[in-house]
Amino acid sequence: MSRKVLVLGEVREGSLRNVSFEAVSTAKTVAEGGEVVAVLVGKSVSALATEMIQYGADRAIVVEDEKLASYTSDGYSQALLAVIDQEKPEGLVFGHTALGKDLSPKLAARMQSGLISDVTAIEVAGGNIVFTRPIYSGKAFEKKVMVDPFIFATIRPNNIAALEKDATRTGDVVTVSVEIKDLRSIVKDVVRKASEGVDLSEAKVVIAGGRGVKSEEGFNPLKELASVLGAAVGASRGACDANYCDYSLQIGQTGKVVTPDLYIACGISGAIQHLAGMSNSKVIVAINKDPEANIFKVADYGIVGDLFEVLPLLTEEFKAVLVNS
Repeated sequence: MSRKVLVLGEVREGSLRNVSFEAVSTAKTVAEGGEVVAVLVGKSVSALATEMIQYGADRAIVVEDEKLASYTSDGYSQALLAVIDQEKPEGLVFGHTALGKDLSPKLAARMQSGLISDVTAIEVAGGNIVFTRPIYSGKAFEKKVMVDPFIFATIRPNNIAALEKDATRTGDVVTVSVEIKDLRSIVKDVVRKASEGVDLSEAKVVIAGGRGVKSEEGFNPLKELASVLGAAVGASRGACDANYCDYSLQIGQTGKVVTPDLYIACGISGAIQHLAGMSNSKVIVAINKDPEANIFKVADYGIVGDLFEVLPLLTEEFKAVLVNS
């Protein structure tokens, strides 16, 4: 059954997040040969529509308005509901990001649709679109299919591969005018506390520190290694609670969920709440002085030692390898 599927292109600081391209790839599977339509919402975002098409979308719809310059669930839901009413799709795919987690249930309720959230894999089996998602803090996985003919899903970043970018792909880009009114919340200013550089939730490599870093300055060796590897720096809740870093870096059940290709845990004991946020990483390396630390139970590689001695050695070795590669 071919479907028309809408994909929300998520914009951050003037650029499309990688999960937008992964959502297009997912939508291709959901569409089963049907049309994939990218939707961009915001202010001055029309220039990004071509990139969505190059990553596999067939065409793009843009909704621009001064009131959409910053995300609000009221403004974005009005814009998307207007596009949905116009296009009458059979499917929707969003990223399972802070924005997607806030917006998707509101839209699903308005549309009286089901919603499968936090999808980590998708396949076609027995004539059904089968979605895989983690449950019980990542200890198990369940497979779900939509009984309703309308398919609505959010995908976890960095799990479903995007299609190869094809700069020769072209498609129609249409700007739609939507009256955005009666906003119950207005964003006056945005103060960003997140670290500069690589987006933690989409990073291919994450260097994370726990209470073992001992201080705010203790994160410096992690940051140095991260700069060499082009990695993002994260933290356990223990490190955040101790004021070693900002809570925007927290990884775990009450923080961000990450699934990088490489996760290096430094001075992290491995509490179950932290494991819920990173245990699905492809390769996990643990550095800890305690050989009995729980983090070693999920690690693919373990280094028993002082992180302040181990990290400088790793950093120098990576520098040497990367220079010669």
